Amino acid sequence: MKSVYVCLLTIFYFSLFSALGQSSPGKPDFRIVGYYSIKSAMRDDPSIVPLNKLTHVNLYFLNPDTLGNFEQDYSALIPFIQAAHAQKVKVLASIGGGGAHPYYAALLKEPARTRFIQNLLSITSQYNLDGIDVDLEGSDMGPDYENFVVALAGKLKANKKLITSAIAVFYKDQLSDRALAQYDFMNVMSYDHTGPWMPEKPGPHSTFQQASDDLDYFGIERRIPKNKLVLGVPFYGYGFGPLPASPATSMNYKEIVNTFPGADSADQVAIPGGATMYYNGISTIKKKTVLAKEKASGIMIWQISGDAPAPASLLDAIYQVGDGKK
Repeated sequence: MKSVYVCLLTIFYFSLFSALGQSSPGKPDFRIVGYYSIKSAMRDDPSIVPLNKLTHVNLYFLNPDTLGNFEQDYSALIPFIQAAHAQKVKVLASIGGGGAHPYYAALLKEPARTRFIQNLLSITSQYNLDGIDVDLEGSDMGPDYENFVVALAGKLKANKKLITSAIAVFYKDQLSDRALAQYDFMNVMSYDHTGPWMPEKPGPHSTFQQASDDLDYFGIERRIPKNKLVLGVPFYGYGFGPLPASPATSMNYKEIVNTFPGADSADQVAIPGGATMYYNGISTIKKKTVLAKEKASGIMIWQISGDAPAPASLLDAIYQVGDGKK
């Protein structure tokens, strides 16, 4: 009788963690969510990914054809997903992305919506994914975004799967309270406040103050609980040159550190042509991690393959400040 009780208690414990979107037992409560290319996950040896320092991996991007079907064979993902689960890391597939996908407006409407959701459920079940991350942005969201999120959340949660989202203040008016309430947690994209598309606005695109303001908006104005917010940080930078001749450029953090020795200890470096590259170095990432512990429940990284090796690793800094122990 005692063994049955222990078994039931264990099942309840794991179910509770899953339902709340928390990290698995054996992982720190502080979430560390890393976006990782689905193509890389299908191609590369999982051992090159620092899974021991992550709680969740969002594979980007799992997008359908214009009819909402997934024709590609994703069986090559299985070794990566198995390796992640062995490290108690949850793996979600992220739909959407920053680029425009005009077909989503139609897929969020009925009758296409029901079929699209069923296809997402099938993919999740077939490859033992832990859930779906909704990264629909701007015009991809459409007027039926709320109805889609509510319906998808209902189906995923009924199957004990997670639903998360990447959100930003840039399209705050498209995020209804009802839609936001469906997510197990939300990754606040506190970056891209400027970039190559805004050469007339050179400067940092992801400051500490912007991170604090973004969390305050969703936490205070939108009343989202701290345990549902995760602060997004960039592992890349944007360079701006003298206007109007020099176009803005971009580099991932690893490229910045490899190109400019000592760049890990700063947030900007001078680059050829009189330009300046703006990014987040170790000190700022540590400060943002402390902020995330105060106002949120974790850090999200776009994207983990942009990190530099130790001792310049931003992920190492996040893991250490987040009290990760492994």
